[in-house]
Amino acid sequence: MRVIDLIPAPYRLLAIGVLLAALVGGSAASAWQVQDWRYGRQLEQQARRQTETLNQLTLAAAAQQQAEQAKRLALEQRLSASEQTYYRALSDAQRDQGRLRDRLATADLRLSVLLDTTAVAGNGPVPATSATGSVVHGPARAQLDPAHAQRIIGITDAGDQGLIALAACQAYAKEVSTPK
Repeated sequence: MRVIDLIPAPYRLLAIGVLLAALVGGSAASAWQVQDWRYGRQLEQQARRQTETLNQLTLAAAAQQQAEQAKRLALEQRLSASEQTYYRALSDAQRDQGRLRDRLATADLRLSVLLDTTAVAGNGPVPATSATGSVVHGPARAQLDPAHAQRIIGITDAGDQGLIALAACQAYAKEVSTPK
């Protein structure tokens, strides 16, 4: 006798149904597990590709940033050299103007202007000959008062400084705006 024959018929059907359900459920569970493995592998591959893409983007951004930093450093070095050049020109001009002012103050140097001998003044034309005792030959000249000469030198000094500063600004603007 078999064990199945000992179980009443309605229970046998129930036992067979439970066994079939367990088999079907087990195979469904294994199908889900296989599908889970397959999707898991696909998700893993997708995550790996995304990580590789992000790494490549990061490396490209880092390379671009390094190139920009190199450009900036080169620009800063060029601007520093330009600034030193114009600073040197400005200090040379100031030194020369200072020497000129000192020479004017000590009467070592006298500032003079050419006279227009063709212009008619109130008393007639200015004589074209130089004053007696003068060794200067050539057109007639008049010496300026030292105080006026100092003011003229001050004006030219400010003009020179302005021109040097303008040249420095133009060089800076050109250097910054020119792509390298």
